[in-house]
Amino acid sequence: MYILVTYDVSTVTPEGQRRLRRVAKTCLNFGQRVQNSVFECKVDPAQFVQLKHELTTLVDPETDSLRFYHLGNNWHHRVEHYGAKKGYDIDGYLGV
Repeated sequence: MYILVTYDVSTVTPEGQRRLRRVAKTCLNFGQRVQNSVFECKVDPAQFVQLKHELTTLVDPETDSLRFYHLGNNWHHRVEHYGAKKGYDIDGYLGV
C-alpha cells in the first residue's frame, strides 16, 4: 500500500525540536521525503502498523498533528507532480 504521511510538530521548545527530528527520522526509515513534513511510504500492512505506532508514540497530541493518507495500490493515477525535486520510482531498479 502507498501511504502519504504528513506532520506538524511544535518546535517552540527543545523537546519539540527533538520530537521533530525523531518523527522525520522514523519516516525516513519507511519512505522518502517529498516536502519538509511530507513523506511517501510504500509499506505492507504490518509495516504500516509499525510506522503508525512509532509515530503516534513520538508526537504530542496536545501540540502536534499527524496525518496518514491511504493512496492504495493504484497510486500512480492519484499522484501528480509539478516542479523541482521529482521523486524516485519506488518500484524501479535500485542499483548499488
